Amino acid sequence: MKIGSKNTFIIIFLFLSTLIYAESQSQAYWSYIEKYHQIAERQQSEHKIPASIILAQGLLESGAGKSELSRVSNNHFGIKCSDWEGQKVYYDDDEKGECFRKYNNVLDSYEDHAMFLKNRKRYASLFDLKPTDYEGWAFGLKKAGYATDPAYAFKLISIIENYNLHQYDTGKYVASTNQKSNDKSGKQNSKDDYFGAIGSISAVQNHEVLKTNGVRFVKSLPGDTYNTIAEEFNMSEKRIRSYNEVGSTVPLEPGTRVFVSIKKRKAMKGFENYIVKEGDSMYSIAQDFGIKTVNLYKLNKMDFSEGAKVGQVLKLR
Repeated sequence: MKIGSKNTFIIIFLFLSTLIYAESQSQAYWSYIEKYHQIAERQQSEHKIPASIILAQGLLESGAGKSELSRVSNNHFGIKCSDWEGQKVYYDDDEKGECFRKYNNVLDSYEDHAMFLKNRKRYASLFDLKPTDYEGWAFGLKKAGYATDPAYAFKLISIIENYNLHQYDTGKYVASTNQKSNDKSGKQNSKDDYFGAIGSISAVQNHEVLKTNGVRFVKSLPGDTYNTIAEEFNMSEKRIRSYNEVGSTVPLEPGTRVFVSIKKRKAMKGFENYIVKEGDSMYSIAQDFGIKTVNLYKLNKMDFSEGAKVGQVLKLR
């Protein structure tokens, strides 16, 4: 076999292996959710911890129940031996040979996880949040030191939103569909092309919830304010204004796109550039593509005092 052919074979093999691994991971996650979501819902009812957070932590910490630690010890939340008088196992984590709690069954692990959070002062403020505020819980857990991974909160939120775990916080199913752009021609994409790829989900609230770039948003209706939409989605007005990068005195006009989750740093794949049109601004373009305005400026190495110029080609990722 020629060297070039051998290299090609290796590349194809690695690519297929990656696809198979990703598919198995996804299936493992769905199986885990199906198996344990009722326990998580019961824990929320009894202990006021969002079921979505419980499931996301269980999935992340245990590798969907497939990690060595979870298989050996039934420990699905990576809880170490501090203040623990029960069975123990030793496992390499941040340091070599660290002590972790061991349980007789997975249910005991879920119950101890709830007690671990409830009985420690550093997590006390989380219980003041609404049980549907999974983002507040995710950032709060990271801030309180549950994990050392700097991206821990974002990973939890990503798992929750990718697998619709927030449905278990309310007991109402939220169906979702996501479509990705298949345009590989390298041509300039329009905002209309982009909107065709955003997907949507059916909301249990008063507004239809849509997605762009994986970020959830609604269109404001007559009579809406940032505060009424914030209340509808169980979050503070301050948070929803921060998601949309507007000040405390900016009114909400009907037909405005209002994000109810954090915007991304760049656009989705397939939408590399955008040609500025009449009436566009850096802010409006950022809103259209679900990007933080500050990141749009950074991507284009522009000073924040500059505005978008008609005909200008902006990088979106």
